[in-house]
Amino acid sequence: MTRRTNRLIWIGVIGIVLAGAVGLSMFALREGISFALSPSELKAASVGPKQKVRLFGLVEEGSVNRGNGLDVSFVLTDTDETIKVSYTNILPDLFREGQGIITEGVLGADGTFMADTVLAKHDENYMPEGMAEKLKEKGVWKEAAK
Repeated sequence: MTRRTNRLIWIGVIGIVLAGAVGLSMFALREGISFALSPSELKAASVGPKQKVRLFGLVEEGSVNRGNGLDVSFVLTDTDETIKVSYTNILPDLFREGQGIITEGVLGADGTFMADTVLAKHDENYMPEGMAEKLKEKGVWKEAAK
């Protein structure tokens, strides 16, 4: 074999290995990708039973029900639609009614969102941009004190 043929073989092998690594990475990452949706978007979307989704909105006033132990259920709203959320863990200290939050989990067969993560911050600036714009249009947005 000549030097040129040897070099082309190595370039081909490296290219195949690199393409395989990228393919395996993309296959592994598809399990971890989650989409952020509002309750309206979640009800309109076709979400599979095991598909991980991020859900954002406001905790509806008077909807927080604490069960036995760490069981908590509450209603999340985007002022158009609502969805019941079930969570079994310690809620963040800043979680409260009327607060903007983001939850991550799966949609149950009965339509209840089974959250495994709840994120809360001190104001609505924590929400995705689309939700903040909706709240401003409806007059629900509360500007943060500066």
